[in-house]
Amino acid sequence: MSTDNSVEDEIKERIAAGNKAFHVHKKLFTSKLISQNVTLQLYNTLICPTVTYASETWVLKENMLNKLMIFKRNIMRKIYGPTRTEDSYWRIKTNQEISDILKGQIIIGFIKKQRLNWLGHVERMAEDNIVKKIKR
Repeated sequence: MSTDNSVEDEIKERIAAGNKAFHVHKKLFTSKLISQNVTLQLYNTLICPTVTYASETWVLKENMLNKLMIFKRNIMRKIYGPTRTEDSYWRIKTNQEISDILKGQIIIGFIKKQRLNWLGHVERMAEDNIVKKIKR
């Protein structure tokens, strides 16, 4: 967090870490031997936690939400590659095609789920726990 309570730098670092995680496993993600469902599970296991580490504490503004969504779409375009048209040309997948592949899973939903999980964890803490006292 910066002096003006902004998490933009943290999110940019997390996105860079997500890109590194993708490039480390690029052969795995772009392999034609792995199904789309398994590839999505690999993304959710290897890249998504890297990008959303400590996201429970983030206060997200619209521009940061957009950057996170753009990151996910870019990674999905890299994973699934271009689409061949009827006239034998190649083009990148549209946002709608990426959304169809993801079946509505968005990174913002993952972050909100993490926040709810953290809230449940805090609620189960002992009453004398410092985190529980701060929450009040």
